[in-house]
This record gives sequence, C-alpha cells and structure tokens, in this order.
Amino acid sequence: MMNKTGDAPATGAIVARGLTVVRGDRAVLRGIDFTVPPGRITGLLGPSGCGKTTLMRAVVGTQAKVTGTLDVLGRPAGDADLRSRIGYVTQDPSVYDDLTVHQNLDYFAAVLFPGRARREERRTAVERAITDVDLASHAHDLAGRLSGGQRSRVSLAVALLGTPELLVLDEPTVGLDPVLRRDLWNLFHRIAADRGTTLLVSSHVMDEAERCHRLLLMREGEILAEDTPEDLRRRNDAATVEQAFLHLVDAADARAEEADGAARASEAAGHAARPVHEEHQP
Repeated sequence: MMNKTGDAPATGAIVARGLTVVRGDRAVLRGIDFTVPPGRITGLLGPSGCGKTTLMRAVVGTQAKVTGTLDVLGRPAGDADLRSRIGYVTQDPSVYDDLTVHQNLDYFAAVLFPGRARREERRTAVERAITDVDLASHAHDLAGRLSGGQRSRVSLAVALLGTPELLVLDEPTVGLDPVLRRDLWNLFHRIAADRGTTLLVSSHVMDEAERCHRLLLMREGEILAEDTPEDLRRRNDAATVEQAFLHLVDAADARAEEADGAARASEAAGHAARPVHEEHQP
C-alpha cells in the first residue's frame, strides 16, 4: 500500500483509495474510497458485520491482505512511524484484571516511555490519562472489579497515554447506559476540540451519528455515503440520520435488483440468439 515515489502527499488524516480486503472467497471491503478530516470526529456507522472493524484494523496497520492505497497521518498505514501517533481501542477492554487502574497505566506507560530518564514523563502521562477519563476516584481499584463502562474508560486512558494524533475507537459505547454514553461522547469532543485530535469512532447505533462532525455510512463492505449529519439528512429529505441511511439502503437495493434483472435479461437474449442445429438424420 505504499505510495509511489513522487506522488503528491494525501490530504486528510486518513485517505483511502480502492481499499479492498478479501477473506477467503468473500470481499469484506470492496474497493472503497473515503477521507477522514483532521481534528474532527468521524463516525463509522453501519450494521454489525458490514466491515467496520476490518476497516479500522486496516487503518491501524493490523489487518492482513489489504490492497489499494491507505494513507494515515501522511504515512502508509502500518508504517513504524505511526505506532506512537495512533491510539487504538478495540471492542474488548485491553486491561489486566488483577492490576489496579493506576498499575495498568503504569505498565503501558513503561512500554511507551521506557527508561529511568523518562520516569517523570511516565508519571505525568498516567495522571493526565486518569484525569481525562474521570477515573481518579477509582485509580487504586482492581480493573476486574470495575463496571463495564469503567473498564472501557481504562482502555481509553491507555490509548491516551501518548497523546495520539489519531484515536481509532471500535464501538467504544456498546453495552453502556445512556449516561455513560453521553459522558464518553462529551470526552471525545473535548479531546478533538482541545488537542486537535482526529477521532474515528465506529458504532451500529444510529442516534450516535448526530454526535459526529462527519459520517461514513457502511453496508456490506461498501461506503453508502460520506457526509455531515446535516447534509446527509438534507440530501435524503430525512428527519434523522437513521431515516437517511435506510433511504440509501433501499436505493442501493433497488439499483442492485435492477442490475441483476438487466443481467438476466441479457443472458436470456444471448441464449435466444444462438442458432439451433437440427440433429443430422442419416
């Protein structure tokens, strides 16, 4: 996925062109194009199984067998230079249950900032991350005894340790109650506004679309729309993003059915045009 030498630099925090992932005999991502603007929250929305997690894994450089072009923060996805510049939070919290919140962060900070000379840098990063996710009152609690929402915030704190330029969050609010979801989204907006961090946040909950600056709507490995929530509603004459999404799905299904019907008609016409040879009689 390397750019050719001499190509003009890509614009946008993430730029994909012809991004394709094939798993077995199935195309999980089907030659998609999209751009994620810097310093904004882009929502990646679509039903479960549509390819959101595969796309995110491609962005952070952990997805195998990716073809096409994918530039992240001006570098090819997976470039070693990007490791300290990207924070990635998976669907399952990445924490050690037998360590406290503080101990978890101390451990990951030691990986990011190794050596005695960086001890103060580690301490500052840990305290800042704990404050960012509002877990100061639980800093010395075992991670295994936290609620699901609190564990998710510990994973987010780990991702924030290095003050990343890009945060990739795979369904971070799944299973959370409305209050916790609201608090996390408020945190996402503070991170984007105060630090200029780019966030790519996936969800299958359509009402979360309204909290994003920009949207990528996915279905069956394809991008149905790339727009702001306001323009998406306006272009589809819809009151909500969910209604706009369903309108786009119906339109895509109608096009696919029309194309399939045309293909069948063409095949039938081809059969009808073939000459019929009578069997030779002796």
